Amino acid sequence: MNADKKITIFLCFCLAFWLFLGWNAFAESKTIVLGGKTGWPELSSSEGVTFGTGRFGYEAVELSTNARAITSDTDLLLDFESFDDKSGHFAAQSNSLLRSPKAVMGHYSALSRGNGKGLVLRAGPETFFGRQGGTGSWTIEFWLCPAIAENGEKVFEWHSSRIVNNYVSFQRIEACFFNNRMQWNFTNVFDGYTDNNGEVTLLSYSALIPNKWSHHEISYDEESGLLECKIDSRVEALKYITEGGREGKTIYQPVLGEVAPISIAPAYTGCVDDFRILSRVIDSSQPKNLNYDKYKIDGGRFESMPIMVNPASVMDSLEIVDSVPPQTEVRYYVRAGDNFYNWNDPVKAPKWIRVKSGQSIKGVKGRYFQIAADLFPDGAGRATPSVTEIKINYTQVPAPTAPFRVKAIPGDGLVDLTWSYSVDENAGGYYIFYGNRPGEYLGTDADQGPSPIKVDNITSFRLTGLRNGAIYYFAVSTYSDDEAQISGNLSNEADARPGR
Repeated sequence: MNADKKITIFLCFCLAFWLFLGWNAFAESKTIVLGGKTGWPELSSSEGVTFGTGRFGYEAVELSTNARAITSDTDLLLDFESFDDKSGHFAAQSNSLLRSPKAVMGHYSALSRGNGKGLVLRAGPETFFGRQGGTGSWTIEFWLCPAIAENGEKVFEWHSSRIVNNYVSFQRIEACFFNNRMQWNFTNVFDGYTDNNGEVTLLSYSALIPNKWSHHEISYDEESGLLECKIDSRVEALKYITEGGREGKTIYQPVLGEVAPISIAPAYTGCVDDFRILSRVIDSSQPKNLNYDKYKIDGGRFESMPIMVNPASVMDSLEIVDSVPPQTEVRYYVRAGDNFYNWNDPVKAPKWIRVKSGQSIKGVKGRYFQIAADLFPDGAGRATPSVTEIKINYTQVPAPTAPFRVKAIPGDGLVDLTWSYSVDENAGGYYIFYGNRPGEYLGTDADQGPSPIKVDNITSFRLTGLRNGAIYYFAVSTYSDDEAQISGNLSNEADARPGR
């Protein structure tokens, strides 16, 4: 190899090495962590998700269960995350139930050992169990996981009495087990109904399976007189409480007597979850998976708060720690911009870009980053993915060093500022800050504009239009040649008092 060729190779190597050093001098790798050891910060928005336990025991975002929500027609709602009625209409008189992590909805269910009176609740006046007279339409629903399903076990009970034609009429509503099936009994509840001595019984045809969850629903429609029993959304038994037991005949409406407490699991061994009473009939046209799956099939979503970084920062990749059971999925999205004021506007907001963990990200740059994720359960709505940690890897251009030795020389209504160049080679120019109090650069007097004033890559500048006799304080910062928004720290402070 001749000498000229050796020299050429050496020069190319030096150039490459210089470029490498130059990039590393101006580019700085950074990482932001959401979740993990420090937990999750406040989210900008979330729908259908909650916090649970993820990988390594850390807090994680997961799908919230398809638990019931409080509506205007909710008489009672017990989710057993606590034993308080979420609607606020019922108050506990006594309780022998325990909380159990064996839940079908939420994190806890109620466990009954069959050795107490269950949960006894006194109804408020806003509910049909809390007042005398007609009830209108209603629904009682709950989840059951019996331990043995023996004959005579009671899941629900209400006992009272009513005066009819000057005689005391005993009333009863109860749900119990008979031959491994669910049986609902109504005694003297329906006004004017005298068949079978006023007794109405609905017995399911499906057997209850020990240690398996099933959803139970009993409802009454005041417009048709239909009393209907369902298990897992299937109609198990029905009866028209009408003259002759046929649709379209005279309807016998339920009328309750003296206000009396209700008992949940008064003689039952097993778990019960999400017990609800509504003053309406549940719309049977709703798809089953919207009502009874543990997780909503359409999943949930969360979005982080906008995360402020240095201007012109570039998102490089995400490193994600998550748990994705079979048939579940998590889809991740990112976006960035120089501000986030219009990010709720679908037209003006930056577009979401779908990304994967460890995948190189292109074209996501700005002063604010945002992360989002869509979580989907499996097809049966029984399993949820979870997101434990998201690391955001990005590159920022470091802020340039401030200039040295800023001096201020006063004149008649003006001040001449001088400074030395910044030692950073990527300095694009300078911002001049001024004001009338030390460290507070909120000035507006100068003809050149309010503080700060942007100037080119120069070392002197004259501010005119200043008030004689007033003292002014000055400082200078350097902005980057790559992006004027990247501004470094302030220089030393200088002061001057203009005068004639």
